[in-house]
Amino acid sequence: MHTRTLGRDLRVSAIGLGAMGMSQSYGPNPGDRKDMIAVLRGAVERGVTFFDTAEVYGPYVNEELVGEALAPLRDQVVIATKFGFHIENGAPAGLNSRPEQIRAVADASLRRLGVDTIDLFYQHRVDPDVPIEDVAGTVGELVQEGKVRCFGLSEAGAQTIRRAHAVHPVTAVQSEYSLWTRDPEPQVLPTCAALGIGFVPFSPLGKGFLTGTVDASTSFTDGDVRTTIPRFSAGNRTANQALVDHVATLAQAKGATPGQVALAWLLAQHPSIVPIPGTRRLSRVEENTDATQLPLSADELADLNALAGRIGVQGDRYNEHHMSLVDK
Repeated sequence: MHTRTLGRDLRVSAIGLGAMGMSQSYGPNPGDRKDMIAVLRGAVERGVTFFDTAEVYGPYVNEELVGEALAPLRDQVVIATKFGFHIENGAPAGLNSRPEQIRAVADASLRRLGVDTIDLFYQHRVDPDVPIEDVAGTVGELVQEGKVRCFGLSEAGAQTIRRAHAVHPVTAVQSEYSLWTRDPEPQVLPTCAALGIGFVPFSPLGKGFLTGTVDASTSFTDGDVRTTIPRFSAGNRTANQALVDHVATLAQAKGATPGQVALAWLLAQHPSIVPIPGTRRLSRVEENTDATQLPLSADELADLNALAGRIGVQGDRYNEHHMSLVDK
């Protein structure tokens, strides 16, 4: 596995693993915790060193799962988690990035993960009621205390990134980015490049759509987040099929899978981009990590770069509520 550097010195595998789906969002959760622990540990055996979780996943249980799975491998891995939601009655109930809340979450996450230091601590969503300077300053204090190693932001806009970075260095920005979600390109990616900040795409496989395993006939189970996303309505899946068909044609010509092409395209956008595809299966971990070995020619990259604009993408990537939490 190749490695890449986020920010100044956070060295991680070129492909990470998002653990959220092991505890929520994609239908019934796996029945056997041991299976998910085996996937997490198996990922390390295959060269993955970068793992993503958050207190709100579950809530709480995903951090506990990741902590238990990676405890024997702690010196080999980088673990990222997040703060920023107010959790009430077992569910997120608004945003909260007040300094006292950040500190409380850090202490609780340290306990659940079973670690002495959080490698990368993201603000999960920008809180409009708390100046980002106060957020960055509080995380900076946690860094000084040894509880946190690096500071990150999730779904933050360019202006917020610059303001935060002026107070304490931002190591990574995490946002949705893929062949069919290009929102970070106009402002966020250039800002990160200019400031030396790494970029971590979540949902790099379009919540499964870009793997070619989801189409208009797919039935989602109860509890699957895709039932709430406009882009995944049956009509929009039909309209968007042309995009994934194009990716699949290129993949077949290269002896690869559509998901590998989608990840290879992301890796080619900038050397500090580290995608974190999620999965519950070790076979998918292997498929995803093999994307680091897939070369794309200049012509192939140019064609993929223009794909979304040429074919078009139908439907918002979030429902109205979740779109309201994205910093502009």
